[in-house]
Amino acid sequence: MHDKPPVKPFIYETLTTKSLFFSTRDVQSKMHTERPYELQFEYTKIMMGFLQFNPLPRTIAMIGLGGGSLAKFCYRYLPDAQITVIEINPDVLALRDDFAVPADDHRFTVQLADAADFVRDTDQKYDILLADGFDEEGLPKRLSSQEFYDCCHDVLTPGGVMVSNLHKCSTLFDLYLDRLQSSFADPVLQVNDPSASNCLAFACREGEAPRKALTGMRRPPELDPMAWTELIPSMGRVFLASRELARNGDPRLLQKA
Repeated sequence: MHDKPPVKPFIYETLTTKSLFFSTRDVQSKMHTERPYELQFEYTKIMMGFLQFNPLPRTIAMIGLGGGSLAKFCYRYLPDAQITVIEINPDVLALRDDFAVPADDHRFTVQLADAADFVRDTDQKYDILLADGFDEEGLPKRLSSQEFYDCCHDVLTPGGVMVSNLHKCSTLFDLYLDRLQSSFADPVLQVNDPSASNCLAFACREGEAPRKALTGMRRPPELDPMAWTELIPSMGRVFLASRELARNGDPRLLQKA
């Protein structure tokens, strides 16, 4: 059974920014109109922490387009990555030009689909899966069920990384983490956004990925130096959280690190 039909989003503009809302309570996405590829929110920069686990991903799937912040950043700065974005709301897709989301091409595709169905049915495997699919009420049930997280695990390549945007203010936060932990054998890494209630959960399929995050912060060879400079403080949060998890949660991660 699907959640209720998506709500139509609306745009709020200033002289230099354009923001996407589902309700007047929370901004869903924000873009600087003169720098449309720039990440405006700290939580999106932390989600890019997957580069600490895999600096050269070849296949990336994203759940939730919104204003396209992560999609645009990855498209511009990871030129060898094949990117697939899943968005359930046709009214969000209708705004892609307003937010300078690139047109579909040989390495970038935006699909109108239910992400729960997509991860269940696709035969494609992905190095990275970014889950940021919210509606006006929060995280939909179909994108937070045990079945959903099991399917997310299965669509990853060995050593693949899923990054989920969760909110610590949700009464179901601990339940979501428990479900992630049940689906993934490796420990779930939690990285908090100090400026908001976002908690980014990194879950890795079997492989060396958890240890790679402990080897230190290095700019991926394909990544533009200016883009890396923008990400450095957030990469530091991911690194420090990895060290803390290794020391207090799973000392096995320190082996070979």
